[in-house]
Amino acid sequence: EVQLQASGGGLVQAGGSLRLSCAASAFTRDDYAWGWFRQAPGKEREGVSCIRSRDGSTYYADSVRGRFTISSNNAKNTVYLQMNNLKPEDTADYYCAAAYDALPVYCVWPSGMGYWGKGTLVTVSS
Repeated sequence: EVQLQASGGGLVQAGGSLRLSCAASAFTRDDYAWGWFRQAPGKEREGVSCIRSRDGSTYYADSVRGRFTISSNNAKNTVYLQMNNLKPEDTADYYCAAAYDALPVYCVWPSGMGYWGKGTLVTVSS
């Protein structure tokens, strides 16, 4: 059982930056993908960005590519999401999720992620 704890959300003006962090309790295998999903009110949950532990390969949704950067520290079981040039449409609950034996592209299928943390709210004001 992997437990995930996300933090770092908050209120920021458009054009500002936030850094999200997600700490995992422990991984029992060294090949997994994990990352960030978000869900805005009235919308489906969508994958934002994911990273693979084994080789650091990444996935970004088109809507965030060039503005968000995912990184991880495997020794600390932590994944980060640096969010720059935030827009009001980035407002959502952001969730951290993980799956063993997965590729970063699995980000497009939230239902395929086996472990989820609670969300952290990001609000971007215009």
